[in-house]
Amino acid sequence: MSANLSHTVWLKKAGQKVTTSDGVSVDVFELQIDHSMAQMLSAWAKSFREHYCLDTQIDRLRRGTGKSRADYLTDMVFPDVSHDFGPATRSGDFAEILIADLLESQFGFWAPRTRYDDKLVRNESPKGTDVLAFKFHGASHYNPSRKDVLISFESKAQLSGNKVQPRLQDAVKDSIKDVYRISESLNAIKRRLINRGDEHGADRIERFQNGLEIPYVRMTGAAAVFCSSVYDSAYISETTNCAGHENVDNLMLVVVHANTLMAFVHTLYERAANEA
Repeated sequence: MSANLSHTVWLKKAGQKVTTSDGVSVDVFELQIDHSMAQMLSAWAKSFREHYCLDTQIDRLRRGTGKSRADYLTDMVFPDVSHDFGPATRSGDFAEILIADLLESQFGFWAPRTRYDDKLVRNESPKGTDVLAFKFHGASHYNPSRKDVLISFESKAQLSGNKVQPRLQDAVKDSIKDVYRISESLNAIKRRLINRGDEHGADRIERFQNGLEIPYVRMTGAAAVFCSSVYDSAYISETTNCAGHENVDNLMLVVVHANTLMAFVHTLYERAANEA
């Protein structure tokens, strides 16, 4: 699938400078959602829905269940709105997808969208690296360059509440593990692309599976997505430290915040189901 990124016009780069306690800069974006723009919200909902289930496959998949499209997605595909780990999974999935959207729209990466469509347990997040994205220095992956970039991102979320948690620091810590998970994550993405018949996408992944002959730049990212009620730039600066990170020289830090974000996430899932 190719994600519709029209909603990313609502991602506004913050003017203030935020740095960690050891001086690493943090890119801060505010997601300013215009709730009056129904057409754009519907386009976002469609793009979001197709991370889990392509529209062309919903009718085949729901056949035999006796459920409508909306009920099939709500009851069997999307994380649950209130039960078990459903709300936490919704929060995590939304944050990961939003970071992939941001990497493509704001930083020019290609982020394959294969992570959610083969979930075995809907109320659990998929295993492996949260987001992998790629950038080709040349016109094509057929001419690999040492300036090609692979970035692995760990994402954490706090979409509600009143007391801020050190989510960016949590993401920094978890991102250290990504160097050991990249090969498995690349293989998983490639398998899913091949299963979809996307040979071009699979070829692009192959460029990064063996970097010995023509090395590439390996970047690491850590992101935190907050409800604005708990976003605190001073707290982020105080509690986030990247000293000792294995890839500190190629580390990207990102924070996104928005008003009443968890309520919006529930609305987005609801729209995604009802407009299928």
